[in-house]
Amino acid sequence: MNAVLFVGHGSREEGGNEEVRQFVSEIASKMNEQIVETCFLEFVQPTIMQGIDRCVELRATHIVVIPIILFAAGHAKIHIPSAIDDAKIKYPLVKFTYGRPIGVHEQILGILSSRVEDLGVQVKEDLGETALLIVGRGSSDADANSDLFKISRLFWEKLQVKWVETAFIGVTAPLMDAGIERCLLLGAKNVIILPYFLFTGVLIGRMEQMVQGYRETYPDKQFQMAPYFGFHPLLQEILIGRAQEALQDEVKMNCDMCQYRLEAMKHIDHHHHHDHDDHHHHDHDHHDHEHKHDHDHHDHDHEHKHDHDRHDHDHKHDHEHDHAHSRGDKR
Repeated sequence: MNAVLFVGHGSREEGGNEEVRQFVSEIASKMNEQIVETCFLEFVQPTIMQGIDRCVELRATHIVVIPIILFAAGHAKIHIPSAIDDAKIKYPLVKFTYGRPIGVHEQILGILSSRVEDLGVQVKEDLGETALLIVGRGSSDADANSDLFKISRLFWEKLQVKWVETAFIGVTAPLMDAGIERCLLLGAKNVIILPYFLFTGVLIGRMEQMVQGYRETYPDKQFQMAPYFGFHPLLQEILIGRAQEALQDEVKMNCDMCQYRLEAMKHIDHHHHHDHDDHHHHDHDHHDHEHKHDHDHHDHDHEHKHDHDRHDHDHKHDHEHDHAHSRGDKR
């Protein structure tokens, strides 16, 4: 029996946790042939191991673990694989396959377009003097931050609008305040803030307060905040797709046996008792290496097409990030 275990980040705000549960419940209704369960990385139970225990109780012999994470970094690269390693010891007769996070995905652009239109704005017609500011959580992982810039660039290419800018709510620059200032300096009279977040949480509330502050500071400009991704059907399609490729052993990226991860594990607190405010904020798409392993009892047929002898993760990504993303400012 196959089981799909979806891993949410977990939040101090229970509303966000409940959204994850409802979201997975909707996905489960479309995956009738598999056991579907939910667990969380932190702040709330069930934990990953408790989720795995539940799948085994339901007689699962193959457990597919799918992170509900935008990009892949510490959690997706290290903490989830570490939990799977522990589960493989606990359940040596169960096969485990670790799926991919969402990453840079074409359908994300459709979600962003839809969220702009939710504000009553027609993306092909009404954006002449409007800047779109995509705001992510921010991370200490350069891959994650650069991938958000890549999303912004792809969105700019898709819409053919004047300005699509990028900022972060914390951790790294440019911060949201700087992103707003840049939009206004470029000449935008209207700014639409697009939260690059899956579900609600503390940081969504903080962003709403900041947007109100911009309205008071710049009364001659217009500021709107679009909805976060939430229950968008395209998001469901992406995650169902991630589950299906894992069930079919078609995962092309995993880091559970990556030598970089094994080295990093020596220096990282596996229990990660840290203060993250929200879901999925450590989501950094871990390079397009073709790790075709499936956690199948150490039979790792993975093709590491990069040199892990040096643990500095100096991988070349095809991310040519034009940070301006501006028709009028092509530096």
